[in-house]
Amino acid sequence: MATRRLLVLLKPFDAYPASQSEGLSRIASLQLQHLENRRNVHKDAVNFCQNILRHKPVEWKALLRKDLRQPIRDVDLVITVGGDGTILHASHYIDDSVPVLGVNSDPTQPEEVEKHGNEYDASRSTGYLCAATVDNFEQILDNIIEDRISPSDLRRISIDVNSQVISTYALNDILIAHPCPATLSRFSFKIKSDDQPSSPLVNSRSSGLRVSTAAGATAAMLSAGGFPMPILSQDLQYMVREPISSGEVSSLMHGFIKPHQSMEATWFCREGILYIDGSHVRCSVKNGDRIEISSKAPVLKVFLPHRVQHVSSL
Repeated sequence: MATRRLLVLLKPFDAYPASQSEGLSRIASLQLQHLENRRNVHKDAVNFCQNILRHKPVEWKALLRKDLRQPIRDVDLVITVGGDGTILHASHYIDDSVPVLGVNSDPTQPEEVEKHGNEYDASRSTGYLCAATVDNFEQILDNIIEDRISPSDLRRISIDVNSQVISTYALNDILIAHPCPATLSRFSFKIKSDDQPSSPLVNSRSSGLRVSTAAGATAAMLSAGGFPMPILSQDLQYMVREPISSGEVSSLMHGFIKPHQSMEATWFCREGILYIDGSHVRCSVKNGDRIEISSKAPVLKVFLPHRVQHVSSL
């Protein structure tokens, strides 16, 4: 039994707004009731997982994800109970030595969406990277404890600004843009290679630059017209958002960064923000800053669901 010390990272219960339906429209009231139900389902899943752990030969402690402020060390496994957002949060504190098991505490129910989708948003958690739900958590946990299954290595994004490495690695994607979404972003970029000449320099006026991993290629990148990628791909995908007059360099506005390559971008606005995995981790950039982006970051070891593993092997 290799796995003995576990950290259980929990999505907070206050992530769902409290129901106060008085004076609201019928649709708004139904939406709040749905959120209240989601909170209860999440609470039940947390209690279920903790009860299972109490009967296993492991030492564990639970922590709300909002209380996680230090790198995770001295544990053999991190279990996240929530959704993909909780895995993303955990990934910012984990190196390549600690594997992660995600438990989707509140999966979307297709029949519920079909029944109520015309009245309110009946979706729940996608849990794309979550291998477990309450239905199979104990089975998967036993397989991990007995070393019957192994985690997969997911690529992350390394970023440095003016040769200073940012300590947070992106599991999904990064976005570099002006802090005001209605303001033009000006920057240039080129793709550098270890053993070949750099690509032509691209000067861009646009809404910003997004770079995603394979894990993040099904999120904002796909919504913007990007391509899904095999989950274990080592490539990064980039896209200039809403470019203005791309002309003869239009083919360079969307492409891939191979493992032996990096992207060097230079920012030409007075201010800018580099967002890492959404809006929770960010750093400021200013005119003239040079930003280097690559996949040369420690991988994240994740126990993936079978459906994702299958796609990655096609």
